[in-house]
Amino acid sequence: MKAGRHFLKVASPLAAAAGIAMAVPAPAGAGEAKRKILIVASNAVDAGDVDKTDARNNLWEIAPPYHVFAMNGYEVDFVSPEGGKLPFSRDVDETDPPGMISYTIRFEGFREKADNSLTPDEVDPDRYAAFFIGGGFGPLFDVARDPELLALMGRIYDSGGVAGACGHGPGGLANVELPDGANMVAGKRVTGFPNSSELESRWSRQGSLLPFLVEDALRARGGLFQTKDDLPDKHDIVIDERLVTTMFLPSCAIAAKEMVDILEARPAVPVQGH
Repeated sequence: MKAGRHFLKVASPLAAAAGIAMAVPAPAGAGEAKRKILIVASNAVDAGDVDKTDARNNLWEIAPPYHVFAMNGYEVDFVSPEGGKLPFSRDVDETDPPGMISYTIRFEGFREKADNSLTPDEVDPDRYAAFFIGGGFGPLFDVARDPELLALMGRIYDSGGVAGACGHGPGGLANVELPDGANMVAGKRVTGFPNSSELESRWSRQGSLLPFLVEDALRARGGLFQTKDDLPDKHDIVIDERLVTTMFLPSCAIAAKEMVDILEARPAVPVQGH
């Protein structure tokens, strides 16, 4: 196996996530270190069909990573194509979310940040150590085709940042180009919501409501897409250098923890100009 490219097997994502929820926050470290992570989210509410099928951000794929980042001493900001209040599916008025989600909403400022997402031009990429895209169909409709947001993600990654995504979120990575014009996912092992699941999904009407399929887009950009047949377990985290992805919701918090582990395993990167 090549150095810097590996798979991480997570035997029980839900059990591991429970352990993360009890983690002790890491020290913030030197004041000059980058201690900010950007969550990239969608402003889309529906799929644009007659039935107005839900296409928002999935709260259960965004709040747990937010909690993991916050518990490890990182400040988290949200950015979206239009900025402002973000729409969520599986929100607290629709479901009784797990404790990790309730905790981060009540005690870690999640709602305040998500209700005031930044626009791409308000974000200085040099101040962020990583970015993460959660699921829900939304990112496929706007994040994946917003040139400013794509350029922002490319700059964070190109400067040594860590990129992560879960579920349909990796579809938002497909069009990210680095400043030299190379595609970010080209030649890297990556995963996300697979065709085999999308073509059976009644929520997306077998993918017909979506602008594209996650697996198809990542393959088209040169990503080495990992299917359920390629992995020992469908909930495994796929890590290739500084790119961390996973297929399904139960592993989103673990993907965030792996991002943190990558960040903590290297020397602190100073914020430019500080």
